[in-house]
Amino acid sequence: MTQAALLLAALNLWTFASFWHDKRQAINGGRRVPEGRLLLLAALGGSPGALAARQLLRHKTRKQPFAALLWLIALVQLGLLGGWIWAGMPLPSSGVVAQVSA
Repeated sequence: MTQAALLLAALNLWTFASFWHDKRQAINGGRRVPEGRLLLLAALGGSPGALAARQLLRHKTRKQPFAALLWLIALVQLGLLGGWIWAGMPLPSSGVVAQVSA
């Protein structure tokens, strides 16, 4: 697995765990994770983890405008990924930049 893929997997795990923690805190009446932080994690690349957490944990499924913003983030990321692939640009792999000789 490439370094970029490992970082993305870790970010999505962190995002899922943050949703889980927020759900537990909501049930137990504890200090909640700010919605802005949850959306930031999604925007940084954790939207798959956020969407999975919403579905599996049944957390923040009816909360608006949070749900709409999360879907907007995911759709923008999907569009960017599609555009990247459509343009024929290689996806980041190991983080090693190829040097072009003059």
